[in-house]
Amino acid sequence: MEISLKTIVLFGAVILTGLSAGFFYAWSVSVIQGTKRVDASTYLETMQSVNRAILNPAFFLIFFGSLILLIIGSIYQFDTGNLSFWFMLMASLLYLIGTVVVTGLGNVPLNNQLDALNLNKISSNKILEFRKYYESKWNRLHLIRTIFAVFSFLLSVAALFTQSKNI
Repeated sequence: MEISLKTIVLFGAVILTGLSAGFFYAWSVSVIQGTKRVDASTYLETMQSVNRAILNPAFFLIFFGSLILLIIGSIYQFDTGNLSFWFMLMASLLYLIGTVVVTGLGNVPLNNQLDALNLNKISSNKILEFRKYYESKWNRLHLIRTIFAVFSFLLSVAALFTQSKNI
């Protein structure tokens, strides 16, 4: 049995989107829950460190690779004339808008604001004030991107199951 590039792209899209959705979900149920239990200074220092560390090839592969393979998968599914195309197209759009755009226009600017803070040079009141501002917005945006990533993953799995017999 020969495996086509179309099949490899579809499986790759499902795997990477699943990893992305899993990453965001795991963050929601572990890191966010843990950081709620620390003081404001520790929270901001931790988030600064994490935001710097996450800018790495492994994260970029999953985050952007999902979008790239979802789009390519949609193009490959276009000629199938079945539901797999529509599932892939919707998965691509949801991931693009709800995960990539929300991250780029929401979480990243908040991370940049946090990164610009010198925590050693501001008062404890300012630290507490910034935490309230940052944490509530960041967590809300994270919830949105998590939901969209999970739905995108589910749609890509649906595309896999509705794929024509040519898989």
